[in-house]
Amino acid sequence: MRIVTQSTFGAPDVLALTQAERPRPLPTEVLVRVHATSVNPVDLYIRSGAFPLLGTPPFTLGWDISGVVEEVVPGTSRFKVGDEVYGMPLFPRPASAYAEYVAAPSRQLARKPRNATHGQAAGLALAGLTAYQALIDVAGVQAGQKVLVHGAGGGVGHLAVQIAKHLGAHVYATGSASKADFVRGLGVDEFIDYQSTDFTSVAQEVDVVFDLIGKDYGQRSLKALRPGGTLVTAVERTNLALAQEAQQAGRRFASVAVEPDGHTLTRLAEWVEAGHLRVHVDRSFDLREAEQAHAWVAQGSTRGKVALLV
Repeated sequence: MRIVTQSTFGAPDVLALTQAERPRPLPTEVLVRVHATSVNPVDLYIRSGAFPLLGTPPFTLGWDISGVVEEVVPGTSRFKVGDEVYGMPLFPRPASAYAEYVAAPSRQLARKPRNATHGQAAGLALAGLTAYQALIDVAGVQAGQKVLVHGAGGGVGHLAVQIAKHLGAHVYATGSASKADFVRGLGVDEFIDYQSTDFTSVAQEVDVVFDLIGKDYGQRSLKALRPGGTLVTAVERTNLALAQEAQQAGRRFASVAVEPDGHTLTRLAEWVEAGHLRVHVDRSFDLREAEQAHAWVAQGSTRGKVALLV
């Protein structure tokens, strides 16, 4: 099969298309013929060596997959050969999704939304799980609450604002002016251009802040939260100083590290099919163009997701 690997840390040009044997599924697993994967920011950090989650190269990046079940190990009953499935298997262990075939635990996959392309479904997996787990599992967002999403134009952010709106929240969203129309089109109640406006002057007495930016956004967000409100971060999970400051201010600090979850994937797929959630694919690349896809994501102007078509 074709697979993208890297033999050293470095810039996008370390990614190389090569050949490898197909993986063999273990008991409880299925073999998926991958039609699409997606590029997540974490892939760039791992590739460069800034976040050596997979150890030292050689290795293959990627967790998001959407494709068709090619083989089912006897005793695994969740899917049959020919089913269209999607998911984010094995994270944070290697799934090697930049490839034509991936072996994955069946219970970490779900049926692909019928009205989504494979590129959209691949883009839904990691980003959708992160947004769902942050807003629902961690923050417990309820109808009528006020939610602020930082980085609303990105992969996780553009899904988070839609989930919050579907839950009945009043949604504030920060982003660049170049993404204003895109983010407003997702249904946000108030868009805040972070380059020209201090978000704390607009978003006040907020129940939940979901931070996807880091830097000083978490600290500043404490001022936007109501007493007892929740700051959920996907980027400052180990920031003990921020956690202590939140506690001293009477705010709750929480973090989210995305986990595989077939049940939640099924629910996300149902929302896509019902029209409550849509995945925007900013641009698609062929698997052999993984280097160009990483360079595109690195420039920071992506709206939604970037897909790799296999």
